[in-house]
Amino acid sequence: MSMFTAITHSQIYVLDQDEALDFYVGKLGLEVNTDVDLGFMRWLTVNVPGHPDRQVLLQKPGGPQMSEETAQQVRELVTKGAMGGTLIFSTDDCRKTYETLLGLGVEFTEEPTERPYGIDCGMRDPFGNPIRFTQHKG
Repeated sequence: MSMFTAITHSQIYVLDQDEALDFYVGKLGLEVNTDVDLGFMRWLTVNVPGHPDRQVLLQKPGGPQMSEETAQQVRELVTKGAMGGTLIFSTDDCRKTYETLLGLGVEFTEEPTERPYGIDCGMRDPFGNPIRFTQHKG
């Protein structure tokens, strides 16, 4: 029996939280779950509409957990897409979602491709974080 019952939050680094909101909410259609100024940081989470049990924290690199020097190194790695903060979403229609997002100016790294498990494709957020979405075989 597992000690844990769910994964509730994941985190990715973003360089500008307002720009992140424009992308994740304005283009991808996620919804804001929490947006609170904690003083030392802005706690900003989004989720797929109707699924508040799984949130993504859109966090700016910086204090209090890292020095400015480290934060700058993290910002550089985010921009290169090298932070490993991949998000993977599911969709009912990969090609339609791709066309919609392409029309909104989203940068894609891979067009919808047939895979053994379904159809998926790859994109990047404005900061370099890799994102994939998949239409699973049903």
